[in-house]
Amino acid sequence: MRENLAPVSSQNMAFTDCTKPTDLSTEKKRKNWRNRIGFLLKTNSSESTLHIMKNRSCRPTADDVNQWAQSLDTLLSHKYGKAAFCVFLKSEFCEENIEFWTACEDFRTHTSHKELVSKANSMYEEFIKSEAPKEINLDFHTKNAIVQSLHEPTATSFQSAQRKVYSLMENNSYPRFIHSDLYKELCDAARREGKHIKS
Repeated sequence: MRENLAPVSSQNMAFTDCTKPTDLSTEKKRKNWRNRIGFLLKTNSSESTLHIMKNRSCRPTADDVNQWAQSLDTLLSHKYGKAAFCVFLKSEFCEENIEFWTACEDFRTHTSHKELVSKANSMYEEFIKSEAPKEINLDFHTKNAIVQSLHEPTATSFQSAQRKVYSLMENNSYPRFIHSDLYKELCDAARREGKHIKS
């Protein structure tokens, strides 16, 4: 039975947060995230400049981007900070962590039993079960607790799993993001934009 295999695979994967293919060059990754953060970085086209002018109030300032380095909470509470972190996680092939964390945040907002059951089962299918399309790395006991709660889920059914995934991101992906070229470029872009607005 597949469930019997879960403890072995979970233990082996418990301390990793990303799958890193060895054949993807750094330059290819950089181009990938550069394309994806085009809406955050200043570009020269008049259309983009017009878009920036209209949306200046919600674009990240240099202060915003600097604050993202204070904590993962600060980063995730900012719309563009979270978007940039998602792009970074995609470049490292571990976006399932932020997607699961976001799904958990959404899950807690549901109040009706029917909605909770439906959402809990779809989250299990997408993130929890063995070989799920976006399977996250959880230990057997945490997975098992979720399975046991699927018939009568509560707002806290995924709380333990969410904490573990948050901890993985906080201790692994988040420090890499803060020291990444992507983050440095976002800081530079926000500073340039700030100078452009003042001049």
